[in-house]
Amino acid sequence: MYRSGAFVADHVSPTEDEQVQPNGVDLTVDVVFEQREPGRITSEESQVGERIARPLEELDRKAPDTYYLPEGSYIARYGERIAVPEGHVGFVYPRSSLMRNSCMLNTAVWDAGYEGRGEGLLQVHHDVELERGARIAQFVLAKADHEELYDGSYQGEHVV
Repeated sequence: MYRSGAFVADHVSPTEDEQVQPNGVDLTVDVVFEQREPGRITSEESQVGERIARPLEELDRKAPDTYYLPEGSYIARYGERIAVPEGHVGFVYPRSSLMRNSCMLNTAVWDAGYEGRGEGLLQVHHDVELERGARIAQFVLAKADHEELYDGSYQGEHVV
C-alpha cells in the first residue's frame, strides 16, 4: 500500500507545501552532472566514473540558475534528503513535465533504512532548459517487509 503525501513529507527535507502531493512528494533538481570517465561494476563492488557538474547559465533574468542541457544523458542530484523508514520501500517516478519535454528520468529502488540525497539518470531526447530547484520527480513510499535495513556504500550520500 502506498502511503499518503503527508506521510512521505515527514521523511523528506526540506519540503515546501507545493511539493506535497496526494501520494508523494516532488523532488527538485539541485545539481546536474555529466559522466566523463567509465564506471566499473563487478560482482563485489561498483565504482562511479568521474563526473563534472554542468555549468549554470543565466538564460533569463527571472531564472538565473538554469541548466541548458543538449540531447544526451546526465545525472541529476535531488535537492532533498530522503530517509526511508523501517517497514517501507521508496520509489522515484518522473514528473510528467519531463516526459512532455522529451526527457526521461530513470531511477532505482530505495531500500528501508536508506538516508541521503539520491540521484537519477536524466535522459534528454531534445534540448531543454532546466532551472535549478525545478520539480522533476515524485518520491513515494510503500509498506514493505524486509529482513534488515539498508547499510550499503551509498548510505548517507551527498549529505553535508
